Amino acid sequence: MTEITRWLEALEPGDPRAAEKLLPLVYEELRRLAASKMAGQPPGQTLQATALVHEAWLRLAGERHDWRDRRHFFAAAAECMRRVLVDRARSKGRLKRGEG
Repeated sequence: MTEITRWLEALEPGDPRAAEKLLPLVYEELRRLAASKMAGQPPGQTLQATALVHEAWLRLAGERHDWRDRRHFFAAAAECMRRVLVDRARSKGRLKRGEG
């Protein structure tokens, strides 16, 4: 069992230290994942990969933690990043049409 998996399992019962111990272990991989997500975006994006990681982390931290292992966690993180990008695109579309 990897250290990441141990901290993921510690999140479930609510260990308050788990999130602060987990983030440094997964940050670089999340950053690479975010950079690859950003590479597929149209030019002119104001969102940086670091900001995408932080936004996804905040959303993930607010969800129920039932990740089975590191692969499951990174799949959830990738999906969360996709949702952040979709939400930003929808928001920009609303502003462009004069809504909100």
